[in-house]
Amino acid sequence: MNFFYVSTLLLSLLTFSAQAAEIYIADSEHTFVSFSYKHLGYSIQTSRFDRVNGIITLNNQMDEGTVDIAIETGSVSTGSDTFNKLLKSKDYFDSEKFPVAKFTSNKITFNNQDITSLSGELTIKDITKPINIEVSNFACSRNFITFKYTCGANASAKLSRTEFDLGKYVPFVGDEITLSIVIEASKE
Repeated sequence: MNFFYVSTLLLSLLTFSAQAAEIYIADSEHTFVSFSYKHLGYSIQTSRFDRVNGIITLNNQMDEGTVDIAIETGSVSTGSDTFNKLLKSKDYFDSEKFPVAKFTSNKITFNNQDITSLSGELTIKDITKPINIEVSNFACSRNFITFKYTCGANASAKLSRTEFDLGKYVPFVGDEITLSIVIEASKE
């Protein structure tokens, strides 16, 4: 092999490893999505999904990456068995037919090494819409309990229930939903 070929190969391998993505897996004990909405004008109700899985990739410079989140719709938790059944029914999430809602993003906005927002697509009941998620907190460091490098974030977004065929009782029950996302993910 000639010197030029070997040096070009080494340079490309070094560039690839410097740009290599690091994979983070969501910690199911510290990751969930909650949602809130106006209820009959009386209050703002909040419920959550107890089972959320996710994979996040970030490059070594933490200036680009991807996010793939799966939310088990059957894990909706309102504090009421009756209301949980209603939200899992065909009138709302139709959890038997559509057991998973998904969020995917390959457009992460960084400010230095802090994530400030994500743009991607949210799919609920096989309906996919663009969504922007604002990140209010983002931090990474070595977890002193697990010794794994861990990143965590808090984020939120607004969406319309009717756009995802979840609009029963609108306008009496508010159409606008606020999603709140709490996630901690460890590097594999």
